[in-house]
Amino acid sequence: MTATSTKNLEFNHHESILEEQKGHDSKSQKQIKYRLVGLCCANCALKIEKAFNEEKSIGQTTLNFATQTVYLPPASLELAQGIVDRIEPGVKLKPIIKGSQGLNQEGQEEEGLQATRWKKIRMLVASALLAIGLVSSMLGLNLPEVMEYVIYLTAYFLVGYEVLYIAFRNMFRGALFDENFLMSLATIGAIAINQLPEAVGVMLFYTVGEYIQGLAVNRSRHSIQALMNIRPDYANLIHQLDVLKVDPEDVQVGQQILVRPGERIPLDGEVVKGASFVETSALTGESVPRKVEVGDVVLSGMVNSSGILTVRVTRPYAESSMQKILELVENASSRKARTEKFITTFSRYYTPGVVIIATGIAILPPLFGGGTFSEWLYRALTILVISCPCALVISVPLGYFGGIGGASRHGILVKGANFLEALTQVRTVVFDKTGTLTQGVFEVVQILPVDGFSKEQLLEIAATAEIHSSHPIAKSIRDNHKLPIEVGILDDYKEVSGQGVQAKIKGQEVLVGKAAFLLAIGIPVPEVHNLGHAGTLVHVAVSGQYAGYILIADRLKPGAKETIQALGEAGIKTVMLTGDLQNVAARVAEDLGVSEFHADLLPEDKVTWLEQLMVQKDRQGKVVFVGDGINDAPVLTRADVGVAMGGLGSDAAIEAADVVLMDDQPSKLIEGMEIARFTKKIIWQNIFFALGIKLGFIILGIFGVATMWEAVFADVGVALLAVLNATRVRQFTSAATIIHS
Repeated sequence: MTATSTKNLEFNHHESILEEQKGHDSKSQKQIKYRLVGLCCANCALKIEKAFNEEKSIGQTTLNFATQTVYLPPASLELAQGIVDRIEPGVKLKPIIKGSQGLNQEGQEEEGLQATRWKKIRMLVASALLAIGLVSSMLGLNLPEVMEYVIYLTAYFLVGYEVLYIAFRNMFRGALFDENFLMSLATIGAIAINQLPEAVGVMLFYTVGEYIQGLAVNRSRHSIQALMNIRPDYANLIHQLDVLKVDPEDVQVGQQILVRPGERIPLDGEVVKGASFVETSALTGESVPRKVEVGDVVLSGMVNSSGILTVRVTRPYAESSMQKILELVENASSRKARTEKFITTFSRYYTPGVVIIATGIAILPPLFGGGTFSEWLYRALTILVISCPCALVISVPLGYFGGIGGASRHGILVKGANFLEALTQVRTVVFDKTGTLTQGVFEVVQILPVDGFSKEQLLEIAATAEIHSSHPIAKSIRDNHKLPIEVGILDDYKEVSGQGVQAKIKGQEVLVGKAAFLLAIGIPVPEVHNLGHAGTLVHVAVSGQYAGYILIADRLKPGAKETIQALGEAGIKTVMLTGDLQNVAARVAEDLGVSEFHADLLPEDKVTWLEQLMVQKDRQGKVVFVGDGINDAPVLTRADVGVAMGGLGSDAAIEAADVVLMDDQPSKLIEGMEIARFTKKIIWQNIFFALGIKLGFIILGIFGVATMWEAVFADVGVALLAVLNATRVRQFTSAATIIHS
């Protein structure tokens, strides 16, 4: 193949990537997703992200260390690669082709196998040479000094030449406080004071530690990403009389696919043939099978348990429910938690601070006759070894990503680490009533017309007027009417949000809605007492005259009362906001045990009440609003954390909220808060553990108790333990499951 044709192939390949990723991220139409192959250093990831954000041509972006991904403008790829080469040589930016990410990643991992083999060989040879030198000394074999230097320095350069090269190159670029420079300075200093075994040992164990840490980080990444591994590998496309196995991205809307028992449904669609039970645990966290038959909607990510289904595709792969969930989880790292920001800032000052302390220890005591220069220099070098902040910066992003991934496995989508952290600081939870605490499945329990109207007439008028409304109450009236409705007799339809509907039926003006809606137009509404049921009154007026009312009853959701009780026991205030009448709201509030309620509210009134509650909260407390995602967007947006319930298949809920409970169960909120607390606990365990070990060894180093060997073991060990501890987040099991089990 000629050089020209190779370039054309590369160009065409890149063009296809641009087309496939166009419109992927709403933040920027000009950015595509790249993987940083070989990136295992969390501290380097912070530096790369900072350098990217300082370049105007790249703009603001977030490097996701847990997934090794970043969004970049393709035009700035060469500049970005240059930044990566300067900070972490050997790491390559590779564009991700949407839909074949797994294959891409496997191929890119294969590229690094050769380098890994060579690294293993170098570590083994260096270990053997170090062992020869140490054993010779222990046995009293007096090797010639030249031979001793050859053995130790050969071992030193075998494992340390990459570290030395990066350190000296970065030194001329002004990067004096990275781990490569510090490790080089510490080991060269040890050689200068004739501590050859220590210099080789430190460099060898640093390299081995980095290698093991890289393996642990990759294993952690894979285990966390496995929680969200619900991407289908193929789709069975029905083509004429044949069934073809194709990539889900190649299936068009309107085409039909076959889903066999045990297979994952690859695309959103409608069942046109067959009946079965589907498993929704990958989307909702619940393992209860759901029956589907002809006419039912099925979503990508569900698993077909029994029968064969023929499904007509209603959405392309890029817009499928499963793909949106995965994108939300993967992009959640762009919203950093306050803890994450604190550690990022702290790490910038920690290393220079330790270096200044080490310099003072090396110079000041000998000047005042406190000992020899070589003795205090050795102590300073020991402190330098422990000065890398990797254990701190590596565990925080892995911990939060694990928490977000684990929450998604339980059917809880958290759009950012900042929202996950906010769930640990909740002081007030505000609930919408209908569809959130109650089932939103309304039933007509009473029809009371005035003289001149029969029950059938009143119901028919209301059902006809409500024919275009999507509100659950309107649907219940139409369902109760059951008879066909003549759409042609309806004119001038107008829906007033939170009030009711206004229309002309056969030329007569009809109003259906709240009492206040009718009163505002001047129609008197009689007071209603002793209903016998807790429900919503729908009043009807025809041609300016009151015609009667229909009583609609709702039922509490299973687990709603237990959720309110659990929040109360945790010291969290609960508030219910509803557009229902005062007496209806009072009865529901009493049944549930909520702390406070406000009734007869319009959508804009809910925002006002929420803002008042946010003013009342303490400085650290957060106010959460929980709604069903229907007409709740203003309140969801205004709250510290907006939580939408029943997000499965609801684009509006997923778009509007900060946290989405895929299943329709209030207890999922408790589960999400428990996951958030568990995640935060593990992250702070890592922070205190890492700081404690490092501070301890700095003190031991100052007093000459710790050696360089022990310091490097501590540095590598604490980073490794932090990574392993961060993976515990994915194993979390919530006690809240008993509420809805």
